[in-house]
Amino acid sequence: MFRTALRNVLAHKARLLMTVLAVMLGVAFVSGTLVFTSTLSDAFQNSSQKGYDNVDVALQPHSSERAAGAPGQEPRLDRKLLDKAAQVPGAASVTGTVSGFTAIADKKGELIGNGFSTLGGNYFPGKDGKDARYPMRDGSAPRNPHEFALDAHTADRAGYKVGDTVRISVDGPVRKQRLTGIFTTDDGTVAAGGSLALFDTPTAQKLFAVPGSFDEIDVKAAPVTSQSALKAALDKALPKDTAETTTGKKLADDQAKAIAQSMDGMKTGLLAFAGIALFVGIFIIANTFTMLVAQRTKELALLRAVGAARRQVTRSVLIEAFVVGAVAAVTGLAAGIGIGAGLRALMGNFGATVPDGPLVISPGTVLASLVVGIVVTVLAAWLPGRRAAKIPPVAAMNSVHATATTKSLVVRNTIGALFAGAGAAGVLIATGMDDGKAVMGGGAVLLLIGVFILTPLLSRPLIALAAPVLRAFGISGTLARQNALRNPRRTAATASALMVGLTLITGLTVIAGSVQKGIDKMATDSLKADYVVSMAGRTPLSPDVAKKISGLDEVTASTPLRNSPARVGTGTAYLTGVNGKDFGQVTRLDFTKGSLGTLQGGRAVVDDATAKEKGWRPGSRLPVTFEDGKKGTLTVSGVYRGNQMIKGILLDNAALAPHQRHITDMQVMVKTKHGATDASKDTLVRALGKNPAISVSDKKDVSDGIAKIFTLMLNMVYGLLAMAVIVAVLGVINTLAMSVFERAQEIGMLRAIGLDRRGIKRMVRLESLVISLFGGVLGIGLGVFFGWAAGELIGSTLPTYELVLPWGRMGLFLALAAAVGVLAALWPARRAAGLNMLAAIKAE
Repeated sequence: MFRTALRNVLAHKARLLMTVLAVMLGVAFVSGTLVFTSTLSDAFQNSSQKGYDNVDVALQPHSSERAAGAPGQEPRLDRKLLDKAAQVPGAASVTGTVSGFTAIADKKGELIGNGFSTLGGNYFPGKDGKDARYPMRDGSAPRNPHEFALDAHTADRAGYKVGDTVRISVDGPVRKQRLTGIFTTDDGTVAAGGSLALFDTPTAQKLFAVPGSFDEIDVKAAPVTSQSALKAALDKALPKDTAETTTGKKLADDQAKAIAQSMDGMKTGLLAFAGIALFVGIFIIANTFTMLVAQRTKELALLRAVGAARRQVTRSVLIEAFVVGAVAAVTGLAAGIGIGAGLRALMGNFGATVPDGPLVISPGTVLASLVVGIVVTVLAAWLPGRRAAKIPPVAAMNSVHATATTKSLVVRNTIGALFAGAGAAGVLIATGMDDGKAVMGGGAVLLLIGVFILTPLLSRPLIALAAPVLRAFGISGTLARQNALRNPRRTAATASALMVGLTLITGLTVIAGSVQKGIDKMATDSLKADYVVSMAGRTPLSPDVAKKISGLDEVTASTPLRNSPARVGTGTAYLTGVNGKDFGQVTRLDFTKGSLGTLQGGRAVVDDATAKEKGWRPGSRLPVTFEDGKKGTLTVSGVYRGNQMIKGILLDNAALAPHQRHITDMQVMVKTKHGATDASKDTLVRALGKNPAISVSDKKDVSDGIAKIFTLMLNMVYGLLAMAVIVAVLGVINTLAMSVFERAQEIGMLRAIGLDRRGIKRMVRLESLVISLFGGVLGIGLGVFFGWAAGELIGSTLPTYELVLPWGRMGLFLALAAAVGVLAALWPARRAAGLNMLAAIKAE
């Protein structure tokens, strides 16, 4: 039986080619994902570990101090603690570090790099006057507030040299600094395409922290001292409430773990799309082996007649599937390695530099690829193999194919209806639940399964709707419709492959468009401000920015938004400070209880979610411990509907600012005399020194920014789901090609009675078009339903959510389904038209 199975694979290799390609694409997606994420993770981990070469033990503020809401805590990492750590036995050297956002402008005034990866820090010279972390390639280290040093990669990219004056920004105002040095570094952020600027320590402390304090103190051990021994010595010598000590190894391990976790999200997302492609491939595999079994009924019957048991027949089909899966898995693995290398190179083209490192092909990747390819193919071929074993030898010898009985169809349709009904009910019930994600996910899976089972039943009425159109193509159109309905199960399996991809694409498009509309509406409804001013990296702004804006003649009202941790009642929360006098002129809050009134003194307003959770209402008095440890009382004057833009406890900045250690603003809302005009925006930009690090956005800019995010997300999803569509195309080609082979005698008879080659081609193309459009209609319909249902859940957290049906895109998706049908039919139609008439009539 093993030799028979191998002979069958070689005999039908052309018919199995599409199956191999379908499985190969899925395996390539899986292996490419694993290679890509493993390579990225390894490169970033190696790069980050280099950053800890000079750190044996790190002193950091206690986690309770670093957490949000730690009022009353004074900075602990000061010069006194650093000097004390330097005197601990086993400590060779100590380094105090501070860091923060630092935007660098190029010679054209544009921001270099992305906001989140443009960092600044301090140059901390040792006894020899050098900082071992940052060896100078050119020039010297900064020594005063007007000097700074820049990493070599950024300096070379921007064309800066020692002695140049560079425009930079830390918290808003533009600073012109003299470049005194260019250094090399193994810092992971720089290796990944970011920038790093260094200042002398007093300047960095003033810019990024509290003067005289450090974010972290790193201790280097003497040659004979281990990290654990140094940690024990520091724990013994330093007061326990001063700082936490952590070994460099643990920091590196934690960083590696964090990188691995960040890669896990990307890996899971990519593997999910690979799983979709493989799931679609299952339909092709099952269809292929079902048709092969049907075409080999005499051969299988002969095996049964000469003594082969049912189990042996099934096993022979599974052996064929194993060989096909193994070939597809090996070729898919090779293709996946190429995909992984290509994705890494592609990131560089998009400006996302990846640290140097080898391409990582782990044994787990190889094993996973082989297992996925073989297991998926064998499982998909099991049911056709089982059906093959059930064909009675006598019926098969007489070429009487075992067609589905009325009983089997009734059972199938009943099971499908139960699954679809239960799934639809689950989805509908979930839309009314507070947290119905799990219920909706389960319902969606059941509904999809139900539709898969019912697709043969649905094919007849839906394809019948196309009859009037098909009749316009004469006998070719009539034959195409009859051929599509001849074997509903085969048609259903082929259409379902395309349906899966279009369901996901349509559903995500509906959700993305509706969310974008909801956020646009939220911005319009809750903001009266013409502009929102913020840092490009979403880092804090200097209060000087708000002060400069408020002094402009063009500005009629403005308010900075400031956050400060506090203890409110028995819990911790962030207080948001605003300009109480102007706040009502730049926002449009919907109050459910009380009102904004005069937001001054000890008055505060609270969002409805917080008020409901805490049981607060207008008149409630809230005991507060501010950031500086001082206590006070706030009185709730109103409860408003919070949203993603404005929520929390709001009070006047005049009441909050005296308790803040370091005053910064998250953003500034601005109302101008002439509204959002080019002239008004230009006035603001010029007043802020044409600073590339500061973003001045009107409502349209905010909307466009949101649109870009969703467009990028959708384009990525479309690209990833394209694999599933390609596999579906292979399925249509495969089904049509094998169907042409199966109907060779029939096609020969049609030619003999007068249907020309053009008519044969038209018949095959129309059959393909009908099947593809059937799958497209089902996919778009399910996608709209799932998009609506998911939107009902989103609406509970986004009150302005509004369902948007993208008719244009849905039309495009249906056109895509039609294009799939036309393209997939090119080769099978040509093959059908090229059949020799007499040879086809004589074929069995």
